[in-house]
Amino acid sequence: MKEYYIQLYSPHGLIRFHEPEIGRDKDTGGQVKYVLELLENLSKHPQVRKVDLFTRRIMDKRVSSSYEKEVETVNEKARIVRMTCGGNSYRPKETLWDHLDEFIDKTLRFIEKESDIPDVVHGHYADGNYLASQVSEIFGIPFIATGHSLGRNKKALLMREGMSEEKIEEKFNMKLRIDTEESVLKTADMIVVSTQHIIDSQYSQYKNFTQGRFEVIPPGVTPEMFYPFYRLDMPAFKMSVEQEQALYRVNSDIERFLFHPAKPLILSIGRADKRKNFESIIQSYGQDKELQAMANLAIFAGVRKDISKMPEDEKDILTNLLLLMDKYDLYGKMAIPKKNDPKLDVPEIYRLAARKKGVFVNATPGENFGLTIVEAAACGLPVIASPTGGPKEILEQNENGLLVDVEDPAAIATALKKIISDQVLWDKYSANGILASTQLYSWTSFANKYIGVVDSLLQQKNNTALNFVNKPAYGKKLAGARWFVITDLDGTLAEGNDVRGLKEFTDWIKKNSGTVAFGIASGRNLAITQDAIKKYALPQPDVVICSAGAEIYYTDKFIADKGWDSHIDYQWKRAELQAALKKFPGIRLQEQDAQWPFKLSYYVEDHFDEDDMANLYKFLDDHKLRAKVLLTDNKFLDLLPFRASKGSAVRYLAYKWNHPIDQIITAGNGGNDKDMLNGKTRSIVVSNYSPELEELRKNKAVYFSTHPIALGVMDGIHFHLAAMKDPGN
Repeated sequence: MKEYYIQLYSPHGLIRFHEPEIGRDKDTGGQVKYVLELLENLSKHPQVRKVDLFTRRIMDKRVSSSYEKEVETVNEKARIVRMTCGGNSYRPKETLWDHLDEFIDKTLRFIEKESDIPDVVHGHYADGNYLASQVSEIFGIPFIATGHSLGRNKKALLMREGMSEEKIEEKFNMKLRIDTEESVLKTADMIVVSTQHIIDSQYSQYKNFTQGRFEVIPPGVTPEMFYPFYRLDMPAFKMSVEQEQALYRVNSDIERFLFHPAKPLILSIGRADKRKNFESIIQSYGQDKELQAMANLAIFAGVRKDISKMPEDEKDILTNLLLLMDKYDLYGKMAIPKKNDPKLDVPEIYRLAARKKGVFVNATPGENFGLTIVEAAACGLPVIASPTGGPKEILEQNENGLLVDVEDPAAIATALKKIISDQVLWDKYSANGILASTQLYSWTSFANKYIGVVDSLLQQKNNTALNFVNKPAYGKKLAGARWFVITDLDGTLAEGNDVRGLKEFTDWIKKNSGTVAFGIASGRNLAITQDAIKKYALPQPDVVICSAGAEIYYTDKFIADKGWDSHIDYQWKRAELQAALKKFPGIRLQEQDAQWPFKLSYYVEDHFDEDDMANLYKFLDDHKLRAKVLLTDNKFLDLLPFRASKGSAVRYLAYKWNHPIDQIITAGNGGNDKDMLNGKTRSIVVSNYSPELEELRKNKAVYFSTHPIALGVMDGIHFHLAAMKDPGN
């Protein structure tokens, strides 16, 4: 029986297993609950050897210190792993996009440090799917995606509410989110959805819809938490002390609001979100005196302390609920408690309402799934919900409540009175919900079907129709390499038509391809570097560093290292540099094909000298512009991000792939190779070197060969491997 290591990705929100703060804010809602329960229940499956949930590490005085812990152990097979990205402060998910490549780099280091590559990755929400897709490409493993909510649908809702397209983009970074969701449809090997409704009504709006591979697997409830209300009366049943305390706490929190707590209880639970539509529930109750005489109302709208200190949108919603309570004079009839523990309190809230013969109302129109409906059903509480979306699928299949127009308060009131007043109907809906939750909506059935999907994907490794089969998996090569050999091209491996030693070098690279990762580090741009690789019939590099260290690519598909792009983009103001340098004498902008996002290139006049270079540095300093300046052959002037160079790129690769720096061999011959050769790598200077490299003789790790070009590179490789007594020598 094959056992799997599964990685889940959900970078935003406050995520912890012990006492999770579900409903604390808009980023800590149903998705967080979903991934935590998925994590726990996958770990219980016999075919899962390990499952990790990767999320963001947060060190912020405004939140608990528990989110600082790098690894939180859930059980012997499950962990929450936290990566720092975008600083330490807790921040909204829309502001994380520019920092996700940093998250990927640190995740790769974690994987390599543990020497355990996952069998499958599963992303959640658009940002988590971006992370999972990148890890999938790097290691050539299946990518499963779950959207939870989709950008096109949210954008349409916001525009219907009157928000302009410009404001939506400014606040939610919507274009990037939707572009990512379009990409997921093409790159995911499987998209797991909770209902067919999500496919038909939301994914169908995307251009790449027909390329998506979908699997409907509804989430479930944990039977140890969500069990029938009548179990408390069973002679053999025993509650834990924690459950007893939760029941007492819930009862007290609700009853302190009510004059007649024995009445049936109308209940709704969710975070403080406009789409939860709590207002319609209060209006339905407040406008119907007969309903008020029949039952009490309880609204659990997330977790709050001081409303005045909450985000504006949540503050507005909660203030409006309290104003409605006052408008209809519902004191003594309506409870609006301030908090609830999702693991202990929420199940007891459902069961308390069921024992009072109450009803649960989910008033969200067109909800994707409706997990609260399934939770209420498992506890034996009848449900009223919208006749659209996921709730429609659940209630029509289970017959455990009524579907009504949840935006019509009168319709909600009529349905509530119908169920509360008819004991036979109440018993029928209660029994049907309990039965359906055990048969159709359990995490055990979810995990079994999910692992079946994983089995199917991994058994089709030779099926070229699957995306992961065609992915380059360069991460496996780089993570497993014993040595990196990274060499300059022009003047180091070859000089014009002089290719002495190049065949010996090429044969050695091919012979040792199982243990050696081969890299080219060139001052050329990518196109010219590619031409040179073909011209000299070089082995296809695993890594290409080009444009003097401004770009890093992998494999023959030249996949850009987005983490490096993010790293060197810091304080890089290309447009401002170009505009300012129009006023600097003695330089002329090179042609467009010589320019690159992270390289600004000029020709210099013949008389350009050291004084001109000094003036250029002063000019940049006066304009408060930072850049690395490279002058080649006193003809070509390149400005790069100050973090970019061949040496910085090599050190970044060592960091990203967790590779010992002293097991990287670098080779070069010119001034722009200097910082690559003068680090802690084992370096080679070929005999045809430029005078500015002479000072490197002071560095004991630098070997000066007596041979030129590729002959010198091979001489240096043999020297360093012999020094390390490497059997590959």
